[in-house]
Amino acid sequence: MSAIRFENVDVIFGKQSKQALELLDKGLGRAEIFKQTGQVLGVENACLEIQKGEICVLMGLSGSGKSSLLRCINGLNTVSRGRLLIEHNGTEVDIANCSSSTLKDMRTSRISMVFQKFALMPWLTVHENVGFGLEMQGRSATERKKIIDEKLELVGLSQWRNSRPSALSGGMQQRVGLARALAMDGDILLMDEPFSALDPLIRQQLQDELLALQSKVNKTIVFVSHDLDEALKLGTNIAIMKDGRIIQHGKPEDIVLNPADEYVRTFVAHTNPLNVLCGYSLMKPLDQCKREGHDVCLDRARDYWLSLGDGHSIKAVRRSGDTLGVQRWVPGEPVETLKRQPTVVDAAIRMRDALEIRYQTGHKLILQQDGRVVGLLGDTELYHALLGKNLEKGHEESEVTPLRAAFSQAG
Repeated sequence: MSAIRFENVDVIFGKQSKQALELLDKGLGRAEIFKQTGQVLGVENACLEIQKGEICVLMGLSGSGKSSLLRCINGLNTVSRGRLLIEHNGTEVDIANCSSSTLKDMRTSRISMVFQKFALMPWLTVHENVGFGLEMQGRSATERKKIIDEKLELVGLSQWRNSRPSALSGGMQQRVGLARALAMDGDILLMDEPFSALDPLIRQQLQDELLALQSKVNKTIVFVSHDLDEALKLGTNIAIMKDGRIIQHGKPEDIVLNPADEYVRTFVAHTNPLNVLCGYSLMKPLDQCKREGHDVCLDRARDYWLSLGDGHSIKAVRRSGDTLGVQRWVPGEPVETLKRQPTVVDAAIRMRDALEIRYQTGHKLILQQDGRVVGLLGDTELYHALLGKNLEKGHEESEVTPLRAAFSQAG
């Protein structure tokens, strides 16, 4: 069961939503509906599933509908048509059609929100701000203190507990807002452009902190952003919106490699692939590699071959009949210590790491997943990724001589 599921959700801002929906069904767009009715089409026919524990980033330009869609989840925006289902105690609650008491219960027990403008109460201390929602829930003073201390420790603000918001930097104030949301202990965390008002360095720091925090708390996070680099960095999945519609939804590397239309293609045109793409998105799958029996060609010009055993396990690497050494690399290990010999890496390796290893070792990378060789990553694949091109069938390594020459000269 998905954590959140949108089913054909429309959102109309205005008192004559029925008239606007009728025009929408006739194929009229946002501008024409507003011209004829004065009603604003915020979201159109949104269909989206968000899984438990993922970070789903809603992104697009200003007015694309991303915040409008987000605010439907906790009932701040009313769904004009469609269903919005949220998992709750093994069943699904339709936020679009539930009672006011159910909505209140979902807001206080299941869903928390972090706002762009911090929304801290300036007359309260950090400790009191974090505990405000807990007090509204009727928690005892002892219980509140325990939870507040735990969340302040989690966001690194324990020493500021007695300070007022005015004494804190913007980044620290945003962490107070995050601690307050976490204190409510809801499984779903909504974040509406929480870092957009911050300086770039502070913004990057909080992005890193959010990812580290998510590895500990494993919330279902819906994050609104207009910054593609931020979306690609944070998102397990990304939904790109335009004029109230979801244009494309998928994993970051899928959106970069296979944009759905010209709008998305323009969005991702200047993305740095080193920060987004992974080995399994770029590799040449094993069934497309040149083979002779159980041996896979690593480098025809230098006569390097990879011998495979049962289940595509690695037996050896050989060259002209001689068996050679094979090394393994795991994230966090220094690339500079690698020898100039074939290297086995996990298929989820980031492109930046793959480039460094290719440069250091002078060999294609052997990609493994669950102990099985699944593909190879060499000059052709890296070259096309750097140029923002999709691989075409039939390309041989000899067609990318500029990159090969660069690597050869470096070695």
